Amino acid sequence: MYLPPHFAVTDPEALHQLMQAHPLGALITCGEGGLDANHLPFEFDGEQGAHGVLRAHVARNNPLWQEVKDGDEVLVIFRAAEGYISPSWYPGKQVHHKQVPTWNYAVVHAHGRIRVRDDARFVRRLLATLTRTHEAGESIPWKMADAPRDYLETMVQAVVGIEIEVERLVGKFKLGQNKETADRLGAANTLQDRGQTALAGAMLNPPPSQP
Repeated sequence: MYLPPHFAVTDPEALHQLMQAHPLGALITCGEGGLDANHLPFEFDGEQGAHGVLRAHVARNNPLWQEVKDGDEVLVIFRAAEGYISPSWYPGKQVHHKQVPTWNYAVVHAHGRIRVRDDARFVRRLLATLTRTHEAGESIPWKMADAPRDYLETMVQAVVGIEIEVERLVGKFKLGQNKETADRLGAANTLQDRGQTALAGAMLNPPPSQP
């Protein structure tokens, strides 16, 4: 990934927050059939390993878990809010007209080694954790015990777990840090007015870039 220093974010907390707030990652693998991408909701455990561990599950019918080998290098891409930025939103454009369109976004690339976990206990724990996390905001959270036991066991047997030991995290937060403060804030305020509040908020308070 092309990464100018002013867009590079190395603070682990900022990278972890993005991954946890946007857990649907694009898992990139390269097997005998070439490159493949699978979009999976991940659990991130920052307490394990040097850089954390990612866990997910795939359908047993998905060939991914049979095509990868334990220890294969993989990449998972997490993306936060993104959007088009018009030059007209920069106050400086009205002064010198030296502005062009761009696209702002924030992403984290997690590089690591994959391991297949065809283990019902692992899958149950993972599903329970994902369920608690994503049902937490519901007035009556769904829990695994709500489903009939035989039905749930059928569902558990229909998926296979995967685990990725993260070896490095690369963060790129392209949020107008290379612009004058007035121009960055002008673009953020326009996004805010247009309802793109997540991207606007990120641009108003970008994390510190790489020194």
